[in-house]
Amino acid sequence: MGIVEAVLVVLGLALFETVSSVDNAVINAEVLSKMSEKARRWFLLWGLLIAVVILRGLLPWLIVWAANPKLGPVEALMSTLSSDPAVVASVEASAPILLVGGGVFLVFLFFHWLFLEPKNFGLYGERFFQRQGVWFYAVVSILLAIVTWYSLQINPIMAFSAVVGSTVFFITHGFKQNAEEKERELLAENKGKKGHSPMSDLSKLLYLEAIDASFSIDGVIGAFAFTLSVPLILFGNGIGAFVVREMTVRNIENVKKYAYLKNGAMYSILFLGSIMLADAFGFHIPAWLSPVITFFVIGYFFWKSHVELKNGTPA
Repeated sequence: MGIVEAVLVVLGLALFETVSSVDNAVINAEVLSKMSEKARRWFLLWGLLIAVVILRGLLPWLIVWAANPKLGPVEALMSTLSSDPAVVASVEASAPILLVGGGVFLVFLFFHWLFLEPKNFGLYGERFFQRQGVWFYAVVSILLAIVTWYSLQINPIMAFSAVVGSTVFFITHGFKQNAEEKERELLAENKGKKGHSPMSDLSKLLYLEAIDASFSIDGVIGAFAFTLSVPLILFGNGIGAFVVREMTVRNIENVKKYAYLKNGAMYSILFLGSIMLADAFGFHIPAWLSPVITFFVIGYFFWKSHVELKNGTPA
């Protein structure tokens, strides 16, 4: 990968991480507003280090290492920068296994949003799919069966990875649902107690870190559609995590006015998941395609949001 492609990948990762974490930033802002100044400073400083180093750095490293158990920890971390032919061959051989699981996870994530989640309708047809919510489980089950069948023809471990991708989706989805319910409880408590919640600042900090962990899974898995390089993932997602923290404190109300950012994030997830699945089954996907698609899709929905905001049209 050349310098230009590497820069493009890092920028794409940062943009994707930022936009896909808007929901997380909203939850953080709501909870932080009811915490002490000291607790807020701790979250913004040490919480950022935890989010970048442990979640966005450690997790992709562990995933690459798990997919390449013969490599040591250092080789797994620096595999894409290695000149050792054995290391390069190991990573290339494990790539389809990693990509098919990640692709299934991301495509499931998109269809869940399309069929079941409340949204501002940004494209024609979204309202129709929202009304057909009962079909979500049928669609993803058929998709998983198809991917698993074709994976078995290539490598049984690929088929297992596809099942793992669907399992991770439903586990993280459960955590996110619990987070949303807990947020509603916190806000109800705050209103009932005139701004004072019985939940301690320490409990809220632990809660926010747990929520950040569940939301970070999307960004980490989506990052593999851009690159398998752990250093690039750490750098790009780290920039995105920093931007999310800044939005949480300074601009979250302005960000919430852009009604279709979530749409842009979810359509990016669909394209990234499709790219991962295509790559896993042997279709050559150039490294620049994922960031370019991300820029285009998110840029379009940002522009659409800006036009409605400028014209005063409610979403």
